[in-house]
Amino acid sequence: MKRLVKTAFIALICNFIVNDAMAAPKRDYELRRTDKEFFTTPEAARIGEQVLAYQRVTGGWPKNIDMCRPHTPEELAEIKTQRDRRNDSTTDNNATTTQMTFLARLYQATGDTRYRDAFLAGMEYLLSGQYPNGGWPQFWPDPQGYQIHITFNDGAMANTLTLLRDIFEQHEPYGGNLTDETLRTRLRVAFEKGIDCILATQIRVDGKPTVWCQQHDRETFAPAPARSYELPSFCSAESSQIVGLLMQLPAPDKRIKEAVHGAMAWFEANKLMGYRLERTGRPKSPESDTRLVADPAAGPLWGRFYDLEKCEIYVCDRDGIPRKSLEEIGHERRNGYSWYNDNPLSLYPVYDKWADLNDPDGKVRIDMSLVNKAEARGQKRR
Repeated sequence: MKRLVKTAFIALICNFIVNDAMAAPKRDYELRRTDKEFFTTPEAARIGEQVLAYQRVTGGWPKNIDMCRPHTPEELAEIKTQRDRRNDSTTDNNATTTQMTFLARLYQATGDTRYRDAFLAGMEYLLSGQYPNGGWPQFWPDPQGYQIHITFNDGAMANTLTLLRDIFEQHEPYGGNLTDETLRTRLRVAFEKGIDCILATQIRVDGKPTVWCQQHDRETFAPAPARSYELPSFCSAESSQIVGLLMQLPAPDKRIKEAVHGAMAWFEANKLMGYRLERTGRPKSPESDTRLVADPAAGPLWGRFYDLEKCEIYVCDRDGIPRKSLEEIGHERRNGYSWYNDNPLSLYPVYDKWADLNDPDGKVRIDMSLVNKAEARGQKRR
């Protein structure tokens, strides 16, 4: 019975966290399909050819490219000339992990070994990028500037670890002869090192674990800067995905329990109540705008960034100067970045069950009524 309860609980976590934490752009829709019938169609084969064309010699893929729209023969020929590039392979914005999963589904549906070979090349790319301490940079093998930092931003490392785990546990579509036992053993080792890195980088205040920055120094594990408006900070969105991953681990040890409890206590202490995010105008148009509006019935929200000194929410423009309100930064950054989110709220019901199951004595107090209130008013994820 306990095993059945735990299995159902893990499924609940996956439903809340893995699919929802970082929403995929519309261009990735076809790459994320799961219906087996689709992968036997000419359309799936057409997309597969384009995905193969975009794969770099590194084994990885570039980001922010629509690989599904129909390409002309001339476009495909040009794309193939870029194969030897070594500076744009990444796991940022769901790149590489998304393409690998699509190719795994194509291989399972068709048996075409080209798809398996490309998938395995991608797997070697992921393994090649892991630092000895268990972290991954944002780009490799030729990272530039802040790209060398251990990167949690946009779910990069959490997505990689989730894929590794699903492969070595042979979840669908990674079963059969897609991989062998030797590779799966390597993936398990890499996964465990990645979890160790997550625990090592968790920011501690007065000895207590809190949350994570979007990037951490690969040598010292300290919070690190990225783009000019991404300062070393407590970061809510990336941290919520990390906590979701940690709660999926079977038989969590003392370190995992401490990390999860600490993060949940931080989320509870730093939620913003009485405000809602309001967006007006057509997205990406000059008349669009984003405001934080006082609303006694709204909340909770979390700022994307909290400063490391006072743990206060801030926003930032490209000048790198932190400011208190959206009105103090320019139109481009105010409307071109996600400054507030309610991602941690989805953790509340998951944590409530996780703590009861794994460590009821260490469970921290969270306001579960917020979940019911959000559901009642139909609050949408932002």
